[in-house]
Amino acid sequence: MEFASYLAGERWSDHPACTHPLLAALARLVNDNTTDESRSRLIHLVPSIIGLTSTDLRVDAHIALRCATTALPVAAAERQLALAVSVLAAEEMLARLNGVPPGRLSPRSQEAMDQVPQAAAQARRFSRAAKITEKGFRRYAAPNAVQLAVVGIVQACIEDPDTMLRDLLTAAIDDCSRLIQDTGTTTPAVPLPVAQPAS
Repeated sequence: MEFASYLAGERWSDHPACTHPLLAALARLVNDNTTDESRSRLIHLVPSIIGLTSTDLRVDAHIALRCATTALPVAAAERQLALAVSVLAAEEMLARLNGVPPGRLSPRSQEAMDQVPQAAAQARRFSRAAKITEKGFRRYAAPNAVQLAVVGIVQACIEDPDTMLRDLLTAAIDDCSRLIQDTGTTTPAVPLPVAQPAS
């Protein structure tokens, strides 16, 4: 994210204005939890996150949903309930924002929940009693889903968590790019610095 701030012509920071805050948080978490040997494979993603920013809460919901559905099938049992609740919260928020009846899951969410039936059943009982506001989702639920997902993947008994983390970040970037372009809610990025001709 610091390299992204540099390329965008911003002040050096790992919280650049040129990238959606939740996507930037995911990028920082992936970077920080990737081994040194694999970290260099993330650098080619930097240009793709510059200019990906929006105030549309659906962007937050899609990032949270991508993270939770990716981690849920591989996470340890003690994390599955929280991740399943995150899936349901993101789906409910998307339904609310899109003006459709709640309760239906996207195919990706249904597939993830089907792989952990006990956690899914518990999450449904919990979610019926807990209602979240849009402000609460943006400030707490969505960031928690992202952090839970990354930790869940890092600690999962899988062969290559680095690749899974990189694939998660790539998919989240693609989701954001598609959604922001479709809705036209992008915030213009700071222009790249223009090289001066040699004297």
